[in-house]
Amino acid sequence: MKNIITTPVCNEDITGLRTGDIIYLSGILATGRDDVHRRVVQENMECPFNFNGNVIFHAGPIVRKMRNYEIVSVGPTTSMRMETWEADFMVKTGVKIIIGKGGMGDKTTDACHINKVIHCVYPGGCAVLGAGQVENIENVFWQELGMPECIWVMKVREFGPLIVSIDTEGNNLFRENAACYASRKEECIKKIFTCF
Repeated sequence: MKNIITTPVCNEDITGLRTGDIIYLSGILATGRDDVHRRVVQENMECPFNFNGNVIFHAGPIVRKMRNYEIVSVGPTTSMRMETWEADFMVKTGVKIIIGKGGMGDKTTDACHINKVIHCVYPGGCAVLGAGQVENIENVFWQELGMPECIWVMKVREFGPLIVSIDTEGNNLFRENAACYASRKEECIKKIFTCF
């Protein structure tokens, strides 16, 4: 059975989730990459989209303009690019779910714990699947930044799968996996060299 979270999101919707859990999202999500974070955090610009209780997707979608805007593909970009700003972005905006590719660092992990936010991974290579889960584009802001960098506000239905990589307790799936793999390294190396 799918675990579907609907926006807007409150703490109770996400505090029971743990790293490795798989969720799907229905409702509103908005894209935002480096330039959006830089404007909100570094340049102290007022964000035209209200992220409070909402979702940010680290993505640069491809959109075409027909009668309305239509999404062609929307896949994740590397979340670590936003590590410098993400903790402050949480505080300034009240965002509750962050979606991207790959893990994030200690600063974001600590901020997720303090602010009761989760980070999720959307599988890379699934940009066309993602576009199929977008019902329509509701709005667009900061178009002067260019198609991949502006804020695209999208209505989605069962968007996912999203793998929880940082939970509200401050657990970090990528950090845990790295420690696990490191602990097995010596044993694996010994096995390799005993073959020679």
